[in-house]
Amino acid sequence: MPTRIVLIGAGSAQFGFDMLGDLFQSEVLTDGHIVLHDINPEALERVRKAGQQHIDSNALGVTLSATLSRPEALVDADFCVIAIEVGDRFALWEQDQSTPRELGLRQVFGENGGPGGLFHSLRVVPPILAICEDIREFCPDAWIFNYSNPMSRICTTVHRAFPDLHFVGLCHEIASLYQHLPVILDTPLSNIQFRAGGLNHFSVLTEVRYRDSGQDAYPEVLAKAADYFEKLPDFGSIMKKLFDDHQGTSAASDSHKENIPHPWAERGAFRVLLEKFHCLPITTDSHIGEYLQWGQDVADHKAILDFYTYYKKWTLRGNPEIKSTRSERMVKIVEAILTDQGYEEAAVNLPNKGLLDCLPEFMVVEIPGWVDGNGVSGVRLENMPRGFSGLLANQVAIHDLSAQAIIDGSKDLVLQALLVDPIVDKVSAAEKLIDQMIALQPEYLGYLR
Repeated sequence: MPTRIVLIGAGSAQFGFDMLGDLFQSEVLTDGHIVLHDINPEALERVRKAGQQHIDSNALGVTLSATLSRPEALVDADFCVIAIEVGDRFALWEQDQSTPRELGLRQVFGENGGPGGLFHSLRVVPPILAICEDIREFCPDAWIFNYSNPMSRICTTVHRAFPDLHFVGLCHEIASLYQHLPVILDTPLSNIQFRAGGLNHFSVLTEVRYRDSGQDAYPEVLAKAADYFEKLPDFGSIMKKLFDDHQGTSAASDSHKENIPHPWAERGAFRVLLEKFHCLPITTDSHIGEYLQWGQDVADHKAILDFYTYYKKWTLRGNPEIKSTRSERMVKIVEAILTDQGYEEAAVNLPNKGLLDCLPEFMVVEIPGWVDGNGVSGVRLENMPRGFSGLLANQVAIHDLSAQAIIDGSKDLVLQALLVDPIVDKVSAAEKLIDQMIALQPEYLGYLR
């Protein structure tokens, strides 16, 4: 039987086109079958048509189908990939961001952490649980890869509700280390061995060595990182230049590095972690700032807003295409499982079964993973910085209560999840926020009682 890979949320131009481009390049999946599934028939057909044209034009052996029926898509699947949002993604995100602020709750962004991250979770996790219910019925042995956010809250809830499923979270942020470390250390990436971990969008470099000598390179990273990152542009400026130079149709070149808006652009909270906690974060303020009670005071808010503005424009651009390049780590993971060619994957999100001592077992953590014919397993990290471990510990009760609130549909637990969050400092505002968000998003939050 050909390997059956199901893409759930395939109507998304960004996800559907990018994932097909990677799958079509695989030399292991040349006779595989890809099933596209979405609830939007027009979007689904657009991706299917483009995919089939690419197959025909390049005489590929892989086959492609599309269906609006999730059970039909999932029957006998070997691998499932989830990348979904609900409703008008950006309109709902903007409510997640603005409504808490209007009530005086200080949050940096509101996608993955803080009050906004909680309501994002309350909205998107229930349909993912429904997907997992179908997976358990139609393909219980499939490996499931999730790209949806809020990653750690989604994965923690799924593993609590469906502990027997092979559910792995994947995120692109780890790629920043491939970009930055060779420049900081002035050596090729092939000469660098590193590990990083924590929570998704809230993780740090834990070790880095030169492969040729085995020498610890972290002291050198800490000595040189400030001078390097102080001069980098923020992502909003980079994406703006993409639109100005290429009308949003082609990839960035190194020319954007000449556009330096201000020192430490989009790296205020990043800078504190680097200089005061002596560890290198793997992402910038729009992500790490969401998890810090002092993030509001140091984050680069203008750069975050600029990034959001241009990210939205980039995502909604009308000219996606299937590219003949490899960028999605998921495809390499699938290939390794099918061929039993073991390797260490830089970042996966899995339950904390002895992987990080500073967090409980029920939480899903982001750590390196070992991939082979048995699937994906976590790699234990033993050198998480003490201070950063304390910041991670602040998230334990939030994740616990968020997961149970979703499973039980409990407004009481939602309130508790808000009140244990260090970012929330007003009981009355938390209570009002719940009522206002349910009123704004009754279709997605009306299950809370």
